[in-house]
Amino acid sequence: MDSLYKNKVKSHALWMLALLAATFYLIISVLPFIFMVLNSFKGKFEMLSKGIFSLPGKLDFSNYEAVLHGGFWHYFINSVIVLTVSLVLLLFISACASYPLARFRFKLSNPIYAIIVACMSIPIHITLIPVFKMSQTAHLYDTIWALIGPYVAFGVPISVFILTSFMTTIPREIEESAEIDGCSKYKIFFSMILPLSVPGLSTLAIYNGVNMWNEFSFAYTLTQSVANRTLPLAVWEFQGQYSMNIPMIMAVLTLTLLPLLLLFIFFQDKLIKGMTAGAVKG
Repeated sequence: MDSLYKNKVKSHALWMLALLAATFYLIISVLPFIFMVLNSFKGKFEMLSKGIFSLPGKLDFSNYEAVLHGGFWHYFINSVIVLTVSLVLLLFISACASYPLARFRFKLSNPIYAIIVACMSIPIHITLIPVFKMSQTAHLYDTIWALIGPYVAFGVPISVFILTSFMTTIPREIEESAEIDGCSKYKIFFSMILPLSVPGLSTLAIYNGVNMWNEFSFAYTLTQSVANRTLPLAVWEFQGQYSMNIPMIMAVLTLTLLPLLLLFIFFQDKLIKGMTAGAVKG
């Protein structure tokens, strides 16, 4: 009885520690967002006079109106186009590369997989000048299409690494039964493997989508005109334009974060399924 009681007390103590840690993490995660939203509704000097965590005197939407009428939608549309095209290409290429690496055994399978995984360690900053010269040679410089190639290339290694591990958990019996019915490898891949890999693909879409949405280095290097810049550069442009108007900058940051926040709220179940899929075999 004493041992059972001690184990029960220990279990409750561990749960309390975990709850306290989760609460602390929630507070430090939510506070910056609350700070940003509250101050986005304040006037230019209200934040300095009343304090950064004080409630705004009134819900003043003038900051948001000024941002939306200041070219924000153009940056937003560019980001959506780049993100959509890049994600579609990235997921398709990664799936096509992961399937043979997960299912077929040939002489170069391990070296190819090792090279792909090793590419995860390449820092993007050492590739800025080569990619810049390549975009000029291909006449893509200062267009939104110049961003798609680097985004896909740097997303492939981690995507192939995760998706290959995910596809190895799919039972081989499904493919064997399809082969008996006369299905080709291409039909098996598109009709069975891809639908079964949706949880993994959804996780990769969210993970890579956040990185692409917030990417600054390539967007700044490969674009020059305002017409071809994306949202991270919009934040940079507005910061230079409204350097003394902190609430205006907070409004830009809130509008930039809002799409990702809404996507995470609506698709968090798919993210959790993708993270836990394949954790238990059999």
